[in-house]
Amino acid sequence: MLILLAAVAYASRPLTPIDETRYIGVAWEMWLRGDFLVPFKNGAPYSHKPPLMIWLYQAGWAIFGVNEWWPRLVHPLMAAGSLLLTFSLARRLWPERADIGGSAVLILVSSLLWTIFSTSAMFDIILAFFTLIGMHGVLMAAEGRVKQGFFVLGVAIGLGVLTKGPVILLHVLPAALLAPWWNRQQRCSHWFAGILIAVLIGAVIALAWALPAGLAGGKAYQHAIFWGQTADRMVESFAHRRPLWWYLPILPALLFPWLVWPGLWSALGKFVRQDFDRGGRFCLAWLAPVVIAFSFISGKQPHYLIPVFPAFALLASRALASAPRIRGLWLPTLVVLVIGGVLLAMATGVTSHAGLANRPLIGPSMLMVAMAAGCYLYGRRVTRPVLAMAMLGIVTSTLGQLTLVRPLYPAYDVGPLARAIQAAQAGGHTVAHLGDYHDQYHFAGRLQAPLPVFDDGEKLKVWLIRHPDAYVVLYPKEILRLEAIPVIASQRYMDGAVALLDAQSALSFLSLEPTRTSRQYR
Repeated sequence: MLILLAAVAYASRPLTPIDETRYIGVAWEMWLRGDFLVPFKNGAPYSHKPPLMIWLYQAGWAIFGVNEWWPRLVHPLMAAGSLLLTFSLARRLWPERADIGGSAVLILVSSLLWTIFSTSAMFDIILAFFTLIGMHGVLMAAEGRVKQGFFVLGVAIGLGVLTKGPVILLHVLPAALLAPWWNRQQRCSHWFAGILIAVLIGAVIALAWALPAGLAGGKAYQHAIFWGQTADRMVESFAHRRPLWWYLPILPALLFPWLVWPGLWSALGKFVRQDFDRGGRFCLAWLAPVVIAFSFISGKQPHYLIPVFPAFALLASRALASAPRIRGLWLPTLVVLVIGGVLLAMATGVTSHAGLANRPLIGPSMLMVAMAAGCYLYGRRVTRPVLAMAMLGIVTSTLGQLTLVRPLYPAYDVGPLARAIQAAQAGGHTVAHLGDYHDQYHFAGRLQAPLPVFDDGEKLKVWLIRHPDAYVVLYPKEILRLEAIPVIASQRYMDGAVALLDAQSALSFLSLEPTRTSRQYR
């Protein structure tokens, strides 16, 4: 299934601005500089994320050469490792129930948000991998292998910090601290001391990079990685408020099709009331505190919850294993049929939508409807239709991407403009950028030099007058607005356009009308 998801992602979407292109751009700049200690973005130290994911990219480049396919393969590989860790975690929690691990893997690999982010160049799947390693360490310690268990937990914390910062502590510590509740036989005398030692091991691993990186990056970078990754980020999260309940209405979509399956809700209710065992308590101690904590933190994103998806998959699999017979496939099937019908209407032009009226997309839309019906008919014949539900989730994700995302590919492929920037730089022209620059052109164009960035059109005009041989990247609201202006290159960009102009053309355009800046695409 992961191979299918990776192939569909590669075919349906490019490395997508702003996040994916930024992270691979940072990796390219580090590779270009030969500096594997301090990440750089557009020629300046980049402190927003630690470097482990970038190191993984560069490890592949050292073996295979610089390419795009390796960074896009890293995340499916980490997702595959997470599936294996989830399977083995089920064996630890319920050694007498060999069927739970396989079902948990099916639930996890087919959950909608997991299918998308397991093929995206983002940090959260890697963080989930180290969270799972940490959970194995916690269970090892609870089973009596205390030293080994807390050492594994410490290594997971350290590598998690190098992946996405101290947030790994939020994912692993609640389950460890609640061990006296989920593991009723747990002796507390040395348990909390072991947790502290694990945290210290993690700190040593993280500081082995952070201390020399801080010395190499300068005082501003030191402040950013030692303070900005904690206190400043907390302040920033509270400055961009989303309500406390924000996750509740989107959880059914994030965990589709599982949370819209009435049969799962019935099985979970029965499991909690009648058979809530040690493994169930462990999963709840892992899952609930993280969801509650992120609900109270104002700066919310859907993918922040990905590291707790394995906990949900394990809990759901255990509950389904206790149910004698499970029904209720009609609701998730109906949802998929409606989605397929809407996409089919868009593809045929019955319902107009810019960029989606495309007759070749009729096939994937019809296939989604047909396969949803097939999964429903198969699911009615079996006692526990977990496989049918998993196929329903995979069908929705893969065919939905091919139908909905693939037509938008040109608007998110920065390659054409990036290559034009590279050619301009190779010809001796300085290329400036109007608005925030997120490194989105650096890797696609293999740029060798940073772009001077201007956040104000008037300041850019003054600079262009002083640099008549320069080029500039700017963002007109529509490509049609460039018809009367000579351009070096232009293309669609998200819901607008982007263009590369020489100094004289840029001055003419900026004098005629304002442009969008890349800040407006965030």
